[in-house]
Parts: sequence; structure tokens; C-alpha cells
Amino acid sequence: MPRYYEYRHVVGLEETNVVGNVYYVNYLRWQGRCRELFLRDHAADVVADLRGDLKLFTLRVDCEFVAELAALDEVSVRMRLVELAQTQVEFAFDYVRLTGGEQLVARGRQRIACMRGENGRTAPTRVPATLARALAAYAPGVGAGSRG
Repeated sequence: MPRYYEYRHVVGLEETNVVGNVYYVNYLRWQGRCRELFLRDHAADVVADLRGDLKLFTLRVDCEFVAELAALDEVSVRMRLVELAQTQVEFAFDYVRLTGGEQLVARGRQRIACMRGENGRTAPTRVPATLARALAAYAPGVGAGSRG
């Protein structure tokens, strides 16, 4: 199993619906949060570059639900690198309930494109070298089930 970057989260009541399970859009929010924290922890210069003209466009996002989460469940969102191309990156996410032992509750994917330029005039750009180096440790076939 490849290494993963982990974001741990405790589900709040505000993240659940009237039935009591987690509202689906929150899984997508957690993907974004996991990705942002990865940048903060492993590619801080990319975060600074985002304040300039670098943009990370989400091209595709999905989530497949296996089991339900409820308020106060602790969940581990585990991000792995699927593909690193010249201008795009694809991530896989496993959502694992930690409350009462580990249980896979969902799987997700996200594909992003690196772009540069002013809004309305952006063009594809190479994945920043710092980000590519940071992601290399989370590629398929590297390491074994580690946390970031």
C-alpha cells in the first residue's frame, strides 16, 4: 500500500443532515482541506505562489460512499498520489472511520490542473517543482502505509 498524507477530522453536528449522517458535500470539503494542509506542511512556497498568479483548478472530483459517518465520529482522510503529469495531478482519498476501530467509509478522487495568469487569461503551467518533489513520497509503490 502506498504512503498517504493524513488529515484527521471529528465530525460536527453541523456536518450532518436531518437523518443524522454526514451530508455528502462535506466529504468533498474534506478532500480540499486535506489537499490544503498537505500544501501547508510540504510545499509552503506553493501556498505563497497561490497568492500570486498560480492557480490550482479542480477539474474533476468524485466520492463513492461505502458506509455512513455520524456526528462525533473521528475520520481519517488519507490522500495518495495517483498520477503526476506535466501540468496536472490526480489524488485518491480514503475516508476511514477511526471511532471503534478502522473502517473504510468512502473513497474519492480529485484531479487538478496548474494554471498561471490573470483571471480570464490563464494558461496551463508545469506542476511546481517543490510540489512534485513533495508528492513523490506519496506515489504508488513508495513506502508502506505511513502518515504525513
